Amino acid sequence: MSVARCPGSCGEIIQGWILGSEKLISCPIDWYSTVEVCDGTPLPDERPLTRATVNALLAHFGYALSRSQALRVEVHSTIPVAKGMASSTADIAATAIATAHHLGHSLDESILATLCVSLEPTDSTLFRQLTLFDHHHARTQIACGPSPEFDLLVLESPVILRTADYHRLPREAALHANADVLQGAWEKVQTACASNSASLLGEAATLSAIASQALLPKPGFAALLSLVESCGLYGLNVAHSGSVVGLMLDRRHHDVEYLKWALGQKKLTDHWPKQHLLSAVPGGVQLSA
Repeated sequence: MSVARCPGSCGEIIQGWILGSEKLISCPIDWYSTVEVCDGTPLPDERPLTRATVNALLAHFGYALSRSQALRVEVHSTIPVAKGMASSTADIAATAIATAHHLGHSLDESILATLCVSLEPTDSTLFRQLTLFDHHHARTQIACGPSPEFDLLVLESPVILRTADYHRLPREAALHANADVLQGAWEKVQTACASNSASLLGEAATLSAIASQALLPKPGFAALLSLVESCGLYGLNVAHSGSVVGLMLDRRHHDVEYLKWALGQKKLTDHWPKQHLLSAVPGGVQLSA
């Protein structure tokens, strides 16, 4: 048996029209999908796309497709689904790495990314470093360097939106209109990683979140921005193709309990009734020893 895990994401640090096409940088958090692959009969209630991942992996390494029916995949994850938290990418990437390892192979990040996008638009959580990623074709994979350390108060909404549905929305005009803003945000991300500045990373995320309002507006957005400003938080990031929002902060210096109280006072908990205090983490799929 082989076991691998991949983190989910609190939306994206940035997403939009950058370097000639739509790209993103995910925001990996310490909430994981863990996948076990072993010899055995497939389970009847497999998660969507896990078997497709196994089949794509087998084809990549030249195995007969019949080998798939002798592999059992078990996914253990509580990452909320269809809210912009990269639950599907976490499942798929961990399944691919666990399957490859079980068969005696390895996959580098670039090949893993290419395999994943062949199945669906993919988050960049599968990369160890913050990475500007062409989530449709995997042609662009630009590592930004180690991320500054920060925490997030993740605001979870009951609203669901599947990534495929988001990508069917008419988005091109709004993407192009905000290209200059996103170019600036991309430059801030690079500087933030080079200088280990969480506040600069928060500025980049906030710029992208504001631009995202033209595509998939979040309710109470002005009140959220006001809270970020009044509490001196690093910034605000959003799921550009989902409903989740993240308040970027340092739990050692910012008053998280006050933030939760303020969210209630401003009635923002009507939109986001669940909050999770989580740490931003390096991305990448990890194999268990």
